[in-house]
Amino acid sequence: MFVVSKLFWNLVQPLSLVFVFAGLALVMIWMRWVRLAAAALSLSLIVLFLTLYTTLGSLLLQTLEARFPRPAADPRELSCMIVLGGAFETEVTTTRGGMDLNQAADRFVEALRLAIRYPQARILVSGGDGSLSGAFEGDAAASVRFFEAFGISRDRLIAETTSKNTDENAQNSRELLASSGLRQCLLITSAFHMPRSVGLFRKAGVEVTPWPVDYRTAGNVSFALDFTQPSLNAQQMSTALREWVGLLAYRMLGRIDAVYPAP
Repeated sequence: MFVVSKLFWNLVQPLSLVFVFAGLALVMIWMRWVRLAAAALSLSLIVLFLTLYTTLGSLLLQTLEARFPRPAADPRELSCMIVLGGAFETEVTTTRGGMDLNQAADRFVEALRLAIRYPQARILVSGGDGSLSGAFEGDAAASVRFFEAFGISRDRLIAETTSKNTDENAQNSRELLASSGLRQCLLITSAFHMPRSVGLFRKAGVEVTPWPVDYRTAGNVSFALDFTQPSLNAQQMSTALREWVGLLAYRMLGRIDAVYPAP
């Protein structure tokens, strides 16, 4: 199922869809299905235009980010936090060591801040190698170096190193939390990723307090044309579509109880 989901996403992400529709148009031209070819090419151009030159991706992402608002203040007490992987460039860290972080670095920056403020809190990092090759260390392994570099004792860390996706994050974390006697932890992940994550942890029977970070929008986006940053628009669309497709797929598979989990 993991391999199928990876291949499926590679096929349905926006720019892949553009290529698929354009390829179909060429085949249809060769077969002299002119009207069908024109329709496929038109669809390809529409997807490309919406992806590159509108704020649709940011708008879809903003909707996800707004679903679980971050609490106004830090908790009075904190015994544990769960940090979902996806913030380390593990292809780089596997060969070079170090702690190379990507755009989701806020997940671990915030966890570090809370770890310093609440010195008794345990930190469970959930994230194995999510690549198809299986050749890289996961975020949990890289995070040990990160936290120890900032003086966080190794005995406060729980590294869940086997999960390949968010569903496995939830399932594997449940077992580790139970064996460590921990419950009602903060769940730290990107704001756009929080609806799917909360849905999966709830389904797994793990009580969590959503603690969203790594916002990708300003919160006031409306649909508009935007010719100034096509690369960013494409990235936003890809990220948003991945989450929405993930929500629909997990609901269809019965892994979450609602398409759009609510607070």
